[in-house]
Amino acid sequence: MSRIAQIWRHPIKGIGAEPLESAVLSPNLPLPGDRAWALLTGDNSDTGTWQPCRVFARGCYGPQLMAITARTLDDGQIALSHPQAGELTVNPARDGAALAAWLAPLWPATRPALGALIAAPEEGMSDAPYGCLSILGRASLGALSEACGTPLDQRRFRGNVWISGLEPWEELDWPGRRIRLGDVELEVVERITRCRATQVNPETGDEDVQTLRTLRRTWGHVDFGVKAKVLSPGTIASGAPLEVLQ
Repeated sequence: MSRIAQIWRHPIKGIGAEPLESAVLSPNLPLPGDRAWALLTGDNSDTGTWQPCRVFARGCYGPQLMAITARTLDDGQIALSHPQAGELTVNPARDGAALAAWLAPLWPATRPALGALIAAPEEGMSDAPYGCLSILGRASLGALSEACGTPLDQRRFRGNVWISGLEPWEELDWPGRRIRLGDVELEVVERITRCRATQVNPETGDEDVQTLRTLRRTWGHVDFGVKAKVLSPGTIASGAPLEVLQ
């Protein structure tokens, strides 16, 4: 039987990954606390609404961001760690400047400067303009790892829910269908088209594997994982079963 293998969230878009054992989901909303904050770049400003990924700091623009881990504390602060920059704990509502200063040595000088840390709208600040979760298959990761000739860390793909027990690439056929994770029903909306961030090793922050070229050459696309909307409230947890409903 297919089951949830792992759950992840990313409190600040593009900056830090955090594992979870469980999460309570609500209709049309993202995983709680996922992409709840985002760091603007250049002349971009807070609109109070969803904005496209190009206006924010991301791993495809600054590969070293991929090596950051995150941990949300009980008081809402976020503890960040990077192998070169060390550690920083921020209150995201007030410490945006401190975060930008900490990230500055990791951010390419050729990119627009880091700006304000802003709160996401209710639907979150994922790459999709609607509240969603990203769902990925462990077997697909194994198939891509084999094609690349090296084991790939799942953090390269910044997914929310990893599923074990599927066939490789089975999940790519789900758009337009409904699934159930534990007691939560979801509608799968679309595939996820990948960017260069997946080519970065999350242990080192260095680009070391041509994932996009391998995907395109081997399977004729650069898709990995799918986006799904929550339809019914409930809790998901590691080990919960997955059922494809229609």
